[in-house]
Amino acid sequence: MLSQTTEHAIRALLFLAQRPAGETVPATRIAAALGAPANYLAKTLNALARKGLIASTRGPAGGFRLGRPADRITLAEVDGSFGEARPAAVCLLGDRPCDGRAPCAAHARWAVVCDQLRAPLRATTIADLLDAHAFTFDAGALAGTHGPAARAA
Repeated sequence: MLSQTTEHAIRALLFLAQRPAGETVPATRIAAALGAPANYLAKTLNALARKGLIASTRGPAGGFRLGRPADRITLAEVDGSFGEARPAAVCLLGDRPCDGRAPCAAHARWAVVCDQLRAPLRATTIADLLDAHAFTFDAGALAGTHGPAARAA
């Protein structure tokens, strides 16, 4: 469901969230800790920095740190840092363009299904992933109306 880039970004954010507040960590150290290619991860970290999810400091003592508290970074924001979800190139019912302006019969319901698939990403924060006690399965959490992130809002 998530791209490899998004998964690396989530791992990097989890790594940074476990560091003392304000500590900057060089990209090479993060890459080594995650077992990720350093050049690839540096590009991923820079994309997160452009979105404000992490902050960067240049220079010999530079590196990356969280740009805001981990409980304010949702997985949907992380995923969205690497391009918007792209709608299907063709209609589910055939091979014609299909969108909100020229919908097919399945379009409205399919849009709801796609939105519900993303609901857990909107309802889950980096802090939630680090809290072993935060997760309990709740169908309402899938709709974004319950769960740790929704309760905090």
